[in-house]
Amino acid sequence: MKNRRYLNRELSWLEFNSRVLEQAAPKDTPLLERLKFLSIFSSNLDEFFMVRVAGVMSQIRLDYREKYLSGHRPEEIFALLNKKIRKLVDYEYKILNKEILPALQNEGVFFYTATSLPEAFAIDIREKFLKKFLMILTPMAVDQARPFPFIPGKTLNILAELSSPQHDQPLYAVVPVPGRERFYEISPNNYIYSEELVRIFLKDLFEGYTLEKSCVFRIIRDAELSFDEEEARDLLSAIESELRTRDRGYPVRLEVEKNAAPEMVAFLHERFELADNLTYYTEGPLNVSAFMEFYGLYDNAKLRDARIVPVMPIEFAGRQSTFAIIAAGDRILNLPYESFSPVEKFVEEASKDPSVLAIKQTLYRTSGNSPIIKSLKRAAQNGKQVTVVVELKARFDEAQNISWAKQLEESGCHVSYGLVGLKTHCKMTLVVREEARGIKRYAHLSTGNYNDKTARLYTDVGFFSCRNSFAADIAGVFNYLTGYCEPPRRKKIISAPFDLRQFLLDKIAQETRNAQAGLRAEVVAKMNSLVDPDLINALYEASGAGVKVTLIVRGICCLNPGVPRQSENIKVFSIVDRFLEHSRIFYFYNNKNHDLYLSSADWMMRNLDRRVEILFPVEDDAIKKEILHHLEIQRSDNTTLWEMLRDGEYRRRRPGKGDRIRSQLVLAEYEAERNMVERIQKTSLKKRKSPFKKRED
Repeated sequence: MKNRRYLNRELSWLEFNSRVLEQAAPKDTPLLERLKFLSIFSSNLDEFFMVRVAGVMSQIRLDYREKYLSGHRPEEIFALLNKKIRKLVDYEYKILNKEILPALQNEGVFFYTATSLPEAFAIDIREKFLKKFLMILTPMAVDQARPFPFIPGKTLNILAELSSPQHDQPLYAVVPVPGRERFYEISPNNYIYSEELVRIFLKDLFEGYTLEKSCVFRIIRDAELSFDEEEARDLLSAIESELRTRDRGYPVRLEVEKNAAPEMVAFLHERFELADNLTYYTEGPLNVSAFMEFYGLYDNAKLRDARIVPVMPIEFAGRQSTFAIIAAGDRILNLPYESFSPVEKFVEEASKDPSVLAIKQTLYRTSGNSPIIKSLKRAAQNGKQVTVVVELKARFDEAQNISWAKQLEESGCHVSYGLVGLKTHCKMTLVVREEARGIKRYAHLSTGNYNDKTARLYTDVGFFSCRNSFAADIAGVFNYLTGYCEPPRRKKIISAPFDLRQFLLDKIAQETRNAQAGLRAEVVAKMNSLVDPDLINALYEASGAGVKVTLIVRGICCLNPGVPRQSENIKVFSIVDRFLEHSRIFYFYNNKNHDLYLSSADWMMRNLDRRVEILFPVEDDAIKKEILHHLEIQRSDNTTLWEMLRDGEYRRRRPGKGDRIRSQLVLAEYEAERNMVERIQKTSLKKRKSPFKKRED
């Protein structure tokens, strides 16, 4: 029996992605939403191979013999992952081929292959191929003079087997499939996959040779960046150089069609130096994640979820400046139920306001056409001191962040790339303003990124304040990031990698002592991932003392709940729905003091040891109650909430005969109604009402 004290993080992540896949299964879910979740599952799996499976494979190649915390060796985990992934992929294609594609056909939408294309479309297809594809395609022969070409990761390719009277042996050639569009519209609602369009005319590319057979394939490569920050004189240049080699990483997965000829698969195995246990045979189109392209383009409201429009918070709905609003008291934004616009307006006003002297901000991930970037550039052009800490190592966003960094520098901003060996993951903005009574600082902190696109898709909590105690601590964190300064150990802002883990351990220990003294004790923690063994051990100890522990963990959870004499008082939940649960909220009962904190950090070693993160208290009683009501709504979910059972399995909660509670929809309705009521009645924040019974002491 493996160590049941810590569950394996890779297997736990697969459990999360299986919950994503399950979102595509219910037949009462709108058809395009089911297709969207299949796409997300497929995209998640690609990244999992590129990062996590690649890491396990590297350990196996290097004969790494140490056991993981879960008690497994790398080769054991690889075998378990392989078995689980194959079952999930089979299930993915079953849903796609047996349910979603036939249902789309019933709606009049067809996706064709080379063999299923009706003869009526033959002329249109040939014209499309001759006008566009023929001029793009580059067949690449494989022989003694022309070695097997380099195949970038995640691209679609066709392997062709050819024959001719002049050759005794089969000949092979690779044809890369153009990647700009995956679905070509032949006529309204009639599409052909790009690789299938190429396959129809494949023989025309090899004049004088006979096309014997072909197969579509796709390779996934190790995508981890590898460079020595200590030796890199110019971090930006070092990362740019590494990005150019990312697509050349070691192959970690080969996808081929299920009916591919064995000799063709053997040819690919030899060229990629891959064994059959890294080959996935798909019964349907490769790269299901590409259906996100169709999801975004196909306009049929009947096949989608009803749109949830973020509401403008009543406090920010008028013409009053954001500075005046924040000066009146702390404010929060509950994203994506409330609009991200107040954050954009905050930075925009700061860029134009003559009284603003300086703006400081961290950027981890942002959108391709970010209003905040535009405001920062404008602020610098208006003569303000603008300092931006850009994290260049945000995985898979490195290239975009490099582009933003260069643009910001060209506009006159002071750009810093943070600290050697640490990722800057905290989300902070500080605006310094000269007012009649002197200098005043306004802050925005958040659990999520400054990204206007994901602000409509991720659940996060943003926080505005102009309390000097907050501002002073935030300024200290910025000074640490950009200059030479002692690590920030402050009164309000707790930061990693310095004292955040110890602070959390102390808060859990406080609840443990209270429980041992016969007092009520409770911990509620909401996060994306729970991996850190020190915090897991502290939660086990708290459970043993009688502390009621509720964990709402979206993804990886290495804690094993419900184990006798270890975690009997711990419950673990996960919510997977139309919005990505992303907020980090930590609550400690603390003998009726109700200590509540928001943070940028998950409870993982990487967040607590290798990233600059912050945690900050919520001290306004009305805001505290608001957030606790949100947590209560989530814990009451009986539709999209999964409960973790012992040893890592999950069970979905069902409504039964009671009312159906889908927490994200309830929260959306609640925020819309609350803001409308307050708009009409002009009530204060302290008179907010929740559709749920308030928590009792």
